[in-house]
Amino acid sequence: MLVITVNGIKKSYLVAKRPSGLRHVMKSLFHREYTVVEALQDISFSIAPGEIVGYIGPNGAGKSTTIKIMSGILVPDQGTCTIMGYTPWLDRVPYVKNIGVVFGQRTQLWWDVPVMDSFELLRDIYNIPHKEYKDNLTLLIETLDLNSIIHTPVRQLSLGQRMRCEIAASLLHSPSILFLDEPTIGLDAVSKIAVRHFIKTINKEKHVTVILTTHDMNDIEALADRILLIGKGNLLYDGSVQGLRSRFGTRRTITADYRENSIPINIPGASLLSWTPDRAILSVDTDQVMMSEALTKLSSQVELLDVTIDTQPIEDIIVQMYKEYQL
Repeated sequence: MLVITVNGIKKSYLVAKRPSGLRHVMKSLFHREYTVVEALQDISFSIAPGEIVGYIGPNGAGKSTTIKIMSGILVPDQGTCTIMGYTPWLDRVPYVKNIGVVFGQRTQLWWDVPVMDSFELLRDIYNIPHKEYKDNLTLLIETLDLNSIIHTPVRQLSLGQRMRCEIAASLLHSPSILFLDEPTIGLDAVSKIAVRHFIKTINKEKHVTVILTTHDMNDIEALADRILLIGKGNLLYDGSVQGLRSRFGTRRTITADYRENSIPINIPGASLLSWTPDRAILSVDTDQVMMSEALTKLSSQVELLDVTIDTQPIEDIIVQMYKEYQL
């Protein structure tokens, strides 16, 4: 059973050319030239109920455009999108009752009134039954630690506090799907951890399907069961973080401490990143040399005291993919 099916979605924009100079400005008043920007090109994927999917890519790759199409804000030029049996841009009124949306740089809360007033207004907009509203409100206040700020005007909240309130607002009506577009942007470490913990809790306890776009790879590794990588409007990868590592993250870093040795280490297939008489850091490409072989050769050259092996950071793997596809 699938809750989201996206098939062959295409979306382009006309962007007005704005050359400098008074003559060109005057000319553009009567004859404006446009450039066609292909935001999405034949995007297709499916998502099952209860999945947490990370939707990642560089700036301008088409992430937000996809989320806006899936939430019914934009209409694609071509393709189909079926979510819980609805076409988002055609069935907006019944559809939006089933989804929650959080855009990191936009707010659905009223700026000058207490958070609680915004929640009550959203209760009336979504026509949430009294018991359901009370139960959800209690759960959200407790799990997101909103007790001390629920009666504070939104404009007086810190970014982290506001984001927790935004997430609560998007879940008051018990949606089955939650779209999160950069939910941790600008947050401090404590707030990020709180938001991540809540997303995992709501997914586990209420089986909410979560689609997360972010540039923070720590969010992806902490939350996502699966990632979709998009670049220049094309879907480049669909799979797990571990699958991405095994496919592209072939490098490992070995940090070796050993008894003092004056001869620099030399292992074929490994690059020496740094060396001192008692410590060496090497980068090993496992496509060229097996880790067991590299460690055997290392131990034959020095008397090892301690060895640490680190995998390639997920950020480096993503950058490597961007370069490979020239994004």
